[in-house]
Amino acid sequence: MKKLVYAFVILFICACLVPSSVLGEEKSESEKLDIPESSMNISKENTYPNPAEDLPSLQPSPLAEKLIQSTEVTINNHDLVKVLNESSIRGTKLAIGMRASIYLGHWPLSYQSEETVINWDFEKVSTNMIDNRSGQDQKTIQYNQQQQKRVKGGLSADVSDREMVEEMMLVEAAEKTKLPLSFSTMIGFGTQVDRTYSVSPKKMGYLNTFVPAVNEKGKVTYGEVYLEMKGDRASLDVKNVTQQGISAWIPVQNYVNFKMDETKEPR
Repeated sequence: MKKLVYAFVILFICACLVPSSVLGEEKSESEKLDIPESSMNISKENTYPNPAEDLPSLQPSPLAEKLIQSTEVTINNHDLVKVLNESSIRGTKLAIGMRASIYLGHWPLSYQSEETVINWDFEKVSTNMIDNRSGQDQKTIQYNQQQQKRVKGGLSADVSDREMVEEMMLVEAAEKTKLPLSFSTMIGFGTQVDRTYSVSPKKMGYLNTFVPAVNEKGKVTYGEVYLEMKGDRASLDVKNVTQQGISAWIPVQNYVNFKMDETKEPR
């Protein structure tokens, strides 16, 4: 019994000595995106050069940071941060005793993600077919885009300041998936890859190609923003705060997913 107790104590001490950084590395590994083998990046093969989506990387100025910290309501709307960055406040002796409340408008303040899921078969963009019903040997088939195809995403509902909400959701989804996302992407005519699939004798082969998309779900917070001035001190006051549930489909740029199917009868 003593040996068992000693063994338990040793195991407990060893567990406590494991560096937290190691545990963090294991967690990050488990959170890596699992891209299926049936999918591939065709950014080099795509005959239509999709422009890269420029995600905002705006940093708040010292004044903007101070204003954002002055309210308990989270603000991560880059358009609002830009407005605050372009503002300046200079105190004077004459400002003593001055009070002012400046209405900056009704804004989507932040977006909080609740679920991010990828549908690798979001929209079919191509079907390549080969008839091997009279053949005695295997034949091969490969992807060849027969017509230019645009795939669009969008929000699940109408919301105020739609473009700002889309941008916040796009930034969040891109950060979580590490994939090139855009609400619109194009697969150019004649796009093809070297990957081949076998079609058995006496069978017809259908190679279906899909563009994947991310389904982003969460809540957007709205509020009326006021700049409060008391003497030479400034702060933000956010009133009439509301939240709205929202979801969106955001296509993955320059990625396709293949599904091969064989059948004895034509479709």
